[in-house]
Amino acid sequence: MYDRRDKMDFKKLLGYEGKNVVITGSASGMSKSATEMLIAAGANVYAIDKNDIDLTVTKSFKADLSDKNEIDEVIKELPDTIDALFLCHGIAGFPGKELLVQKVNFLSQKYMTEKLLDRISEHGSVTFISSVGGFGWEQVYEKCVELINLPSWEDSINWYENHPDDIKSSYVFAKQCLESYVTYKCMAPEFINKRIRINAINPGDTITGLTDDFNKSTSPTGDSKEGEEMINNIFLKSWNGYAAKPEDMGYPLVLIGSDMFSYMSGQLIYIDHGLTSNWKSGALLSKNSKSIEEISKDNN
Repeated sequence: MYDRRDKMDFKKLLGYEGKNVVITGSASGMSKSATEMLIAAGANVYAIDKNDIDLTVTKSFKADLSDKNEIDEVIKELPDTIDALFLCHGIAGFPGKELLVQKVNFLSQKYMTEKLLDRISEHGSVTFISSVGGFGWEQVYEKCVELINLPSWEDSINWYENHPDDIKSSYVFAKQCLESYVTYKCMAPEFINKRIRINAINPGDTITGLTDDFNKSTSPTGDSKEGEEMINNIFLKSWNGYAAKPEDMGYPLVLIGSDMFSYMSGQLIYIDHGLTSNWKSGALLSKNSKSIEEISKDNN
């Protein structure tokens, strides 16, 4: 832990130098920006992605994180001690891909967290990239907790198959589960007894390699231009705003997982230039809480 009596040193403040860090999704976007910062901070970085990673990390792994067997193979190769875990992988939601989206965007992240928890050091951290898309998670919290409490990957798949209406919202439900997980687990014995912190960032509209997929998946007809306009109406039009860059999310992610945030846990950090706070303000004044899906319908 950083001693304040020392001269201010950025690497010491972060506390990553010489530490083992595992991060997923490092091939592109927010996670790539985060991985670059972790390397610069002196961490031993173990990076995982379905695509090739072109960064100089300690070790990289290529794996399909929707596949339990591939996850298990990677886990075997990870270090015995992990000081920080960043779960950043995700995909857009398309009709007919609801189960795949649940596996990638929530189940694999829950599974990896719980499989690696024994290796995470005392005062370590687990940090997720969730999304503004999970806004309104409180409305489905009981359903999410029901899923969270299932003991195995196979039990979770059975749950999904038996609840097609619940996963119909695809990307939204997966992110709502992720945000519920952070809230539900932050004081669970397996985390709090070792003082392991668990947090998530919820990015607003951000330009990444997935932008075209999100545009297409947002449009009812799969038209990228139409989807782009709809996303603009939801996230940017009300404040004449602009989309974020990957580093606008990746850098705060690294800070949250670092020693600089050593007393913060159980938090869902919206990085959206205040948009969701404005939505919440409107909902409180009208006494009408809405989900991201309802807000999107209002804005299009």
